[in-house]
Amino acid sequence: MTRLDTTFAALSDPTRRAVLARLALGEATPMELAQPFAISQPAFSRHLKVLESAGLITRRIDGARRPCRLAPAAISEIDQWLAQLRKALETNYDRLDAVLAAMNPKEGKNVS
Repeated sequence: MTRLDTTFAALSDPTRRAVLARLALGEATPMELAQPFAISQPAFSRHLKVLESAGLITRRIDGARRPCRLAPAAISEIDQWLAQLRKALETNYDRLDAVLAAMNPKEGKNVS
């Protein structure tokens, strides 16, 4: 759960979410990622470090370049957590459907 807390804390910032959205299109260098933002290079580097610490991005060395890419494992972890919530909601809705059907048997067949 600690990793998930770190992940959601990283996602709380709109700049970092925008960086992830850009990386969903493909790998990019930090300079390419920083272009749309009116912040200093050190401030942008801190955003990348937060994303990397949360396991949301990875960086590799390619000569003088340090391209970033999405880390699928972190995204998968978020998806698994959300799937648990979806399943709990579906169970609650199924129970509500059953209660409503029992309250009004004639219309219970038409409720979807």
